[in-house]
Amino acid sequence: MTFIRNRWYIAAWDGEVANAPLSRKICGETIVLYRKLNGSVVALRDACPHRLLPLSLGTREGDNLRCKYHGMLIGPDGSPEEMPLTNQRVNKQISTQSYNVVEKYRYIWVWIGEQDKADPETVPDFWPCDSEGWVFDGGYMHVQCDYRLFIDNLMDLTHETYVHAGSIGQKELMESPLETSVNGNKVTLSRWIPNISPPPFWRDALQKDTPVDRWQICEFIEPCSVNIDVGVSPIENLDSLEDHNSGVRGFVIDSMTPETEESCHYFWGMARNFRIDDQGLTQRIRAGQAAIFHEDIEILERQQQSIADNPDMALRVLSIDSGGAHARRSISKLMEIENGKK
Repeated sequence: MTFIRNRWYIAAWDGEVANAPLSRKICGETIVLYRKLNGSVVALRDACPHRLLPLSLGTREGDNLRCKYHGMLIGPDGSPEEMPLTNQRVNKQISTQSYNVVEKYRYIWVWIGEQDKADPETVPDFWPCDSEGWVFDGGYMHVQCDYRLFIDNLMDLTHETYVHAGSIGQKELMESPLETSVNGNKVTLSRWIPNISPPPFWRDALQKDTPVDRWQICEFIEPCSVNIDVGVSPIENLDSLEDHNSGVRGFVIDSMTPETEESCHYFWGMARNFRIDDQGLTQRIRAGQAAIFHEDIEILERQQQSIADNPDMALRVLSIDSGGAHARRSISKLMEIENGKK
């Protein structure tokens, strides 16, 4: 398997999980999520321990789930509260696995590996999503591709020139030098594009058409996230790669939770520090992002299919692929460590 198991993975947006059970497969394990009466989230293996019918087909009763097949009542810890026959003793050893859960940054995170190693302090740092002076929103897409192809895509924004020509792409992206740095398991890819005309999205965000400096700083956060610091600033502001807060700035938040070897859950959004009270703008950005990401998904799903159709060929790494290549090395190293090979 190509998954790092002892990590926090995004299982859902906060608004996706309510009283009704939600089923989602993560790193090959099917999990059911629901909220207790106090609003806290429960995550269990989505299989009744009696006859393995998915618990997500059942109904919530209080803080428990009632299996739809024979009526076994499963508690939030995964153990039965009632057995199918009313005169049968409850056997607590017949249970289904429960998972540690953290709700943070408007996401529900599930620890998929050894549960005694789960530490809420190790949830990836998505600070722009809940910081004062920023606003955050986004969406979800199910994608038929290896999550690592998505990481490759997001760590190589030169593709914007061709895939997103009508929105955020421009030829200067291909002409600007890249800087790649590796700090432990964190990979950063930086690009500074000076004195250009802003593309349509950033021109509208800036609310004027003026020469700007543009930046893209892609950061791979293991196990499966890429957050991208983006924006433009009028050239007279004299911003730099190290200090760029005077224009319009955002963070594109991307997390690709693996589902299987060839599919993933894509949780995306944007946090911004400009016009944060403009709800209409938030909705327009969300719709615009969805359109842009659908363009990516068309490419990635076709790429995944082509990989399967051409087993005698390998992915090649060029200079523009350095960010994704380093991210893959980090993933491979962490998997080797987890499997006891290092």
